[in-house]
Amino acid sequence: MKIAFVGKGGSGKTTLSSLFVRHLVARGLPVLAIDADINQHLATALGATPEQADALPTLSAHLPLIKDYLRGDNPRISSAAAMVKTTPPGTGSRLLTVTGDNPVYAACVREVCGTRLAVTGPFTEEDLGVACYHSKIGAAELLLNHLVDDRGEYVVMDMTAGADSFASGLFTRFDLTVLVCEPTMRSVGVYRQYQSYASDHGVRIAVVGNKVCDAEDLEFLRGQLGKDLLCWFRRSDFVRASERGVVRPFDELEPDSAVALSAIQDELDAITRDWASYQAQAVTFHLHNARAWANERVGEDLALQVEPGFVPRPPVRANIK
Repeated sequence: MKIAFVGKGGSGKTTLSSLFVRHLVARGLPVLAIDADINQHLATALGATPEQADALPTLSAHLPLIKDYLRGDNPRISSAAAMVKTTPPGTGSRLLTVTGDNPVYAACVREVCGTRLAVTGPFTEEDLGVACYHSKIGAAELLLNHLVDDRGEYVVMDMTAGADSFASGLFTRFDLTVLVCEPTMRSVGVYRQYQSYASDHGVRIAVVGNKVCDAEDLEFLRGQLGKDLLCWFRRSDFVRASERGVVRPFDELEPDSAVALSAIQDELDAITRDWASYQAQAVTFHLHNARAWANERVGEDLALQVEPGFVPRPPVRANIK
């Protein structure tokens, strides 16, 4: 199951992403966490030191390796260089699993506080003024297109702030998108913008209130969000400590926060993915990108990378380590 956390900058989406990852890890469930936020704070939110976070390898720095590995011997892809962020898998492509070992994970994924973590990478000095951050998260989109997770396995992504994630097809790669909303009109505005974009693409959204201080805050969120409000988080000493760099044992999390995390997992677990629709959505965005810019950049008709009728599926459960 794939889940993304989005929201206005400063709403607490990285904090809730990390809490949800730790919630799953505490239950002994397999998790792959991905930090696709421009600020790259998920590692430290999970408990890594700043030095450990800075030393993590990045997906964007290993994009040639990722393309070469995922391409496999797919005859529809002329070269690894011809792959773009939306290239869908086909016969001969190498597919990733949450728990498997492969050269991509060996190069780009590290264990941080009990979970596998991949980071897209921050801006470098060379990027300033000349690059868009979406060039960084393209590696994550390509990875998710080739990742065949199964029920009981979780991919958790901390996304870019606001509606920036709509600059690519990445927003369609999740079974559930959790929009973190503070009890403010600005935060509600981001929710409404996200909802209007997502509704045309069948994206499931659950809204989670955060930084709820009192009954007035909760009444405001209920009035603005209605049935989309799944649960909420109150001010938390556990979270405040983690934001100061003090990572407490997870069983010290306040009970009401633990209940909210379980509500998010229950909402996610109730979803059954239609793999054919999932692949069709990837193909739609790939064809759109091919026409808009990728054909010209690569010098090929990238529509030919699409294999009609191909549907990726997770391996038989017994083959998953």
